Amino acid sequence: MQKARISLASADIGQINEICTSIKDIAEKTKVKMFGPVHLPTKRLKHTTRKSPCGDGKASFDNFELRIHKRLIDLAVDERALRLVMRVPIPDEVNVSITVLEK
Repeated sequence: MQKARISLASADIGQINEICTSIKDIAEKTKVKMFGPVHLPTKRLKHTTRKSPCGDGKASFDNFELRIHKRLIDLAVDERALRLVMRVPIPDEVNVSITVLEK
């Protein structure tokens, strides 16, 4: 039996959750087995910069953080369900990769 592994990554958690619910709805409509969405650890990219542009004066800093949220979904491979998943509107900020695995 084959299954499709869908991995999602984005800085906006709302968009990821919308895509996960739409994939879940597709799985319920087509009656395909679905495992997930599995919440993977959030990657935090931290960047510290100095407030003063020239470097003189008080040593004060700004801290910026970018969080990258990840989800993992496994679907049993069904041609109809996979076509519907491919048609889900995906924003530019969300990275999606679909791999078909042999079991």
